[in-house]
Amino acid sequence: MSAHQIVLQWQDWLDLFWHFLMLSMMSLGGAISTSAEMHRYLVEQQGWLTHAQFNEAIALAQAAPGPNVLFVALMGWHVGLNAGSTTMALLGVAISMVGIMLPSTVFTYQVAQWGHRNRELRAVRAFKTGMAPLVIGMLLSTAWLLGTGGDGGGTWRLWVVSIACCLLIWRTRIHLLWLLGAGALLGAFGVV
Repeated sequence: MSAHQIVLQWQDWLDLFWHFLMLSMMSLGGAISTSAEMHRYLVEQQGWLTHAQFNEAIALAQAAPGPNVLFVALMGWHVGLNAGSTTMALLGVAISMVGIMLPSTVFTYQVAQWGHRNRELRAVRAFKTGMAPLVIGMLLSTAWLLGTGGDGGGTWRLWVVSIACCLLIWRTRIHLLWLLGAGALLGAFGVV
């Protein structure tokens, strides 16, 4: 059992499914780009997850091999565990993953087929060019949320490490995994 107990009715499960369906249509940079909205809904509005559970789900999924969308499954798992059982945790995984994957997968497939057939149209080229800043902005909002602990603060050490990593990625050929490993060590030793 989880220390953060919640009670969910069937309408709550439907609301969770519906919310992830809607987020799926916004996840143009991947599901991670909508994590700020997931945080607002799951942690702040509904109280179904703690801030720590939210951050742990993202961190674990990012560190694990495989698709990073697995953080959504971990959030669904935590919601279900918080509701009281492993069976509900499995229900949470199924609801969240089907919700986040189904619409965006079908839509992406259809749009990709159409875009490929019409790749020379000015509107298609403009759309692709215009989406880049939107995706970058959504990813930056996620970085801000994770870096500040959800309260807008954060530590100056974390900001220094983040800026240093950005500069290293931009100006050198160092592999990102080395920087992730260094960040994990700094976190393990309590530096950040």
